[in-house]
Amino acid sequence: MSDPQNQRPNIVLILADDMGFSDIGCYGSEISTPNLDGLADNGLQFSQMYNSARCCPSRASLLTGLNPHQAGVGHMVEDLGDPAYQGYLNQTSVTIAESLRANGYTTLMSGKWHVGGGYNLLNSDSWTRGDATHPTPTQRGFDRFFGIVSGAGSYYYPLTLMRDNRLIPLEAEGMYLTDAISDNAVSMIEDAAANDAPFFLHVAYTAPHWPLHALEEDIARYEGKYDAGWDALRTGRHEELKGKGVLDSKWDISPRDDDAPPWNDAQNPDWESLRMATYSAQIDRMDQGIGRVLAKLRELGVEQDTMVMFLSDNGGCAEFLAEDSNRPTPSRYSAPPLDGRPMQMGNITDLRPGPADTFMSYDLPWANASNTPFRRFKRWTHEGGISTPFIMSWPAKQGETGIVHAPVHLIDVAATCLDVASGVYPTEMNGHETTPLEGESLLPVMADHSWRRDRPIFWEHEGSRAVRMGQWKLVAEVGGDWELYDMDEDRTELNNLAGNEQTRVRDMSRMYDEWAGRCGVLPWGVINPAWNPRLIGHGGHIV
Repeated sequence: MSDPQNQRPNIVLILADDMGFSDIGCYGSEISTPNLDGLADNGLQFSQMYNSARCCPSRASLLTGLNPHQAGVGHMVEDLGDPAYQGYLNQTSVTIAESLRANGYTTLMSGKWHVGGGYNLLNSDSWTRGDATHPTPTQRGFDRFFGIVSGAGSYYYPLTLMRDNRLIPLEAEGMYLTDAISDNAVSMIEDAAANDAPFFLHVAYTAPHWPLHALEEDIARYEGKYDAGWDALRTGRHEELKGKGVLDSKWDISPRDDDAPPWNDAQNPDWESLRMATYSAQIDRMDQGIGRVLAKLRELGVEQDTMVMFLSDNGGCAEFLAEDSNRPTPSRYSAPPLDGRPMQMGNITDLRPGPADTFMSYDLPWANASNTPFRRFKRWTHEGGISTPFIMSWPAKQGETGIVHAPVHLIDVAATCLDVASGVYPTEMNGHETTPLEGESLLPVMADHSWRRDRPIFWEHEGSRAVRMGQWKLVAEVGGDWELYDMDEDRTELNNLAGNEQTRVRDMSRMYDEWAGRCGVLPWGVINPAWNPRLIGHGGHIV
């Protein structure tokens, strides 16, 4: 077992999928997340942690400490014909696992990969997993892997499920993926703790990403809880966030999104309430699994010298499914259950969400509530798309606990891991010169909550772009003009100051242009000329 006094701690990095800023208890939610809340109580809770707006780019940045375009994942896993948009981690990036393994760590992963190229989900014989364009976790530094290499699918019959480099065939009795991810993480900890080397464990849940698949026992705890609707939920969470000190009380809540009707106008309120109950059950189950992971650390006596971090890959997801549009693709996402039931795809109002033969999403109005108090959603670079809870705990080195208000980015996590491991970042790997880390270590925050990062933060996704420099944020939607916000006074982005601060806009936009050129960012209309048909109105997307 690793020595509790070892100056190189174990590291557990936990990632949620498509979870909004206010979706766990310590960030104002009514959802029961006692294990994450306890982790925050005994560690640091960050109020201004940012991700990269969407799953693949965020995972690329998190794992490499680079901007997503620098790592080759400027969009999703499809190859768009440019190195910055090739859809899989490139050879000049170095994953946390590769860095830490080179510095003596055992490296483990349980969960979702989704940075290794695209897959035909229903034709595993066509997969090219393991080649240069479809790297798996064990090719990018992980000693062991359990999970899916694709982006989403059934929680009961997950396609692309693998152990190490071996495909796991589906079984008729099914499974529940959130539990399987947790169980395998616990097993990996138990095996790793028997060795002298410290371990790095990445637990990447698919919860609460669509589909709305949850166990009935978990749904039952939330059934009826959302009968007051999304407007009341947003108001209540906003008050909780202010009361907890996560938000400044002077920041007003953003208006209900234009594409979200007032709750009193909801056409199927009982079914809508049940959709949110199912989504909450997914998060509840994830927290239960995190509790088992933390309990195993305690049981093995390594809790004190294990750094644990938790965050989400993007804001709440407003996507609806293609089955709800005039372009249905019934076989795109999932195979039917192996018990013979047909798959019923789409947000069908006379079906109960949760079982394996359904495939639903919770849709824009509830995503608007998940992202309370912010505007926009996953895929946007306004605060609702890029703001995430972030919890960091290292009991052996923990100074004062509390809330940290400095703006930080998941690009800082890799640098933090290397710092706490006293590791050296390689300048060359596998014959390739590596791209230097872009992030900054967050380790100084543990001793000094007034710490501030030195570098600006940049974003670009599908033409939505932003710069955060100190208290100022410059942001634009795809095809839109720059907007400027004073984040000290107006983090909910309600008072656009661009017209009165033209010099600042010009200076910050020049910073963005320089960053975009350095990182290989291309205008969205150039890299994807067909982008317009992808956007449906203002909020919903066909996915």
